[in-house]
Amino acid sequence: MLHDHILAPALPVALYSDKHSIFRINAKDADPEAETQFSRAARELGIECIHAHSPQAKGHVERANQTLQDRLVNEMRLAGINDIDSANAWLSGYIKDYNRRFAVEHKDSSDAHLAYPGTPAELARTLSVHVTGTLSKTLSCQYENLLLQIEATGTGLRLRGTKITVHEHFDGRKELLWKKRKLTYSVIDKPLRQASVADGKSVNTRVDKAMALRNTGHKPAPDYPWRNMPIGKSASDGQCATL
Repeated sequence: MLHDHILAPALPVALYSDKHSIFRINAKDADPEAETQFSRAARELGIECIHAHSPQAKGHVERANQTLQDRLVNEMRLAGINDIDSANAWLSGYIKDYNRRFAVEHKDSSDAHLAYPGTPAELARTLSVHVTGTLSKTLSCQYENLLLQIEATGTGLRLRGTKITVHEHFDGRKELLWKKRKLTYSVIDKPLRQASVADGKSVNTRVDKAMALRNTGHKPAPDYPWRNMPIGKSASDGQCATL
């Protein structure tokens, strides 16, 4: 939604929200400088985040949400909307009609927007989820259950041990960046280690085999040194144990 708002009207100067964990980190022992993905993106875009201390502090928004939570669902049902793509295509027209019928002009008519100076690709990259990783000696890094292998040769080997950023976009695409430079990579699925499923016929056989392996000891060779070592008495007594 923020992506479309920035591209359609412009970049808002500030955003007024509640204290949901999307917008701020609420843990008491959290680092004051720590950021959520949303607050990090807002900072990079130059948007000031203002957090309301109670729902009543932003009553205008809460009243609109209460109306939309009932009206919007019914309007979508009447329009035959049953998938996300159709809903997104229909929504822009609904917003215009809703504002025409219910919007109230603000006392201050000045526009609190600025022109966005970047490109759509740069905006999408800023609003993506950022995760920092470290490249291994093989120029790979782990992201969730995937291994991301950097395709680099020659001077690209200097990237070993460097910090890179994984950008995951809302459509599932992933980009790897090092100092704002896009890296080419391939995805390697990490196989999950798990035991094979045993049926009732094979489970007893597998248990017996495991027990046999556990009980099997290593028999030393006949000439192993400790076979001729004295037991209980010193070697000077001339009594040795023979096994």
